[in-house]
Amino acid sequence: MAAAQGRLSDDAGGTDEAKGAQEEARHNGDKGSTTPSAFTAAVEALRSARLRPQVEVEATRAPQRLAPYAYALEAAVVDGDEDLADGRLVLLHDPAGHDGWHGTFRLVTLVRAELEPEMAADPLLPDVCWSWLTGALEARGLAYGEPSGTVTRASSHYFGGLSARPSASQIEIRASWTPREGLGGVPDTAGHLSSWCDLLAQVAGLPPAAPGDASVVTLPQRRGPQSR
Repeated sequence: MAAAQGRLSDDAGGTDEAKGAQEEARHNGDKGSTTPSAFTAAVEALRSARLRPQVEVEATRAPQRLAPYAYALEAAVVDGDEDLADGRLVLLHDPAGHDGWHGTFRLVTLVRAELEPEMAADPLLPDVCWSWLTGALEARGLAYGEPSGTVTRASSHYFGGLSARPSASQIEIRASWTPREGLGGVPDTAGHLSSWCDLLAQVAGLPPAAPGDASVVTLPQRRGPQSR
């Protein structure tokens, strides 16, 4: 799976290389400490979520220093042997709470996909991409707070020995938000994961799995999917 790699940033928690944590939920402090039941339940809900078949999800290494507890997933929207979009979703938990989060849980994501150059040049694209994220959460009735993030677009032009390659444009969404906690202090992480997969599918140009908000724009299918 060609999932998004690199640095994940959370405005409330700093940045860190995605390294050093095991694929299983883990505690980064005292090894003798017991993992909080709320975090264990939140991770189990992620593992049991039922997702649309075009999205392949698997556990990956979680950042070590963003929070005392962290669990990470990577995903790719797959069509045959092609990856249409990819990303990472990290669940953070600090039992003591975090002033910037206004809660004890935080979700941090990186999503990216290639675009047609004409689409990437649209001045409204950043606003539309941000609406895909918030619209995916609201379409499933999920409560959340303190959303923050960036939408970045980049273009590559090839010269010399690479001049035969067509120009390429990429969109990248980095975001974080606080899922509202429910019974026992556990957020609906399965619902948030499903919404995140909806975002991935929309960035990849797939039709929505169910009728959604008509104000949310769907991205047209890209010319050249990224090879896996």
